[in-house]
Amino acid sequence: MFTGIITGVGRITAADDLGNSSFHGKRLSIQTPADYLDDVGLGDSIALNGACMTVTSLDTAASRFTIEISAESLNKTAGLAAEGPINLEKALRAHDRLGGHIVSGHVDGVGTVTRFTPVGESWLLQIKSPLSLAKYLAIKGSITVNGVSLTVNTVKDEADGCEFSINLIPHTVQNTALGQLTEGRQVNLEIDLIARYCERMLSVNPALAQKEPA
Repeated sequence: MFTGIITGVGRITAADDLGNSSFHGKRLSIQTPADYLDDVGLGDSIALNGACMTVTSLDTAASRFTIEISAESLNKTAGLAAEGPINLEKALRAHDRLGGHIVSGHVDGVGTVTRFTPVGESWLLQIKSPLSLAKYLAIKGSITVNGVSLTVNTVKDEADGCEFSINLIPHTVQNTALGQLTEGRQVNLEIDLIARYCERMLSVNPALAQKEPA
């Protein structure tokens, strides 16, 4: 589990194919800030742009680690197939503060940035989400964008999706990789876990839910 509070901005320095077919994934090498890996071990979970991955090797002295990402995960996420900056968050520990919201590290869909512009001291970020995620987006609700826990400010339903807006304070822009977004860029989205369960409870037929198995 995660909180959506980014603990470091790393960089994918290499994305090597694990095979020569579309069914093969990639091995990613990630450079982290100095000392970031001091409390990380093999097999630990780290979210990369909001996608939970497992550390397969690490070099703490050089602040580098690798993960292996499957073809399925590559097909369902954005920003994990090539070199570039990436948001990092270590898995939540039981005694940590829950500064953002409960995040599972499972990407629900890929959105597209439609606007990213300064407004006063902050930044306005507008994203078009897939139609399948529209019902989970609510004003003042939580959304995870490339691993960052954010608050939805506006929601506009459209025939082919849902456009929502977010206000980014300078601290978020300066301390995450969101500051490098541009119009047309794809981003990983994870809906609020509570919204997911509410939708499931409301969609189940009450008669079937109460029926005891034979």
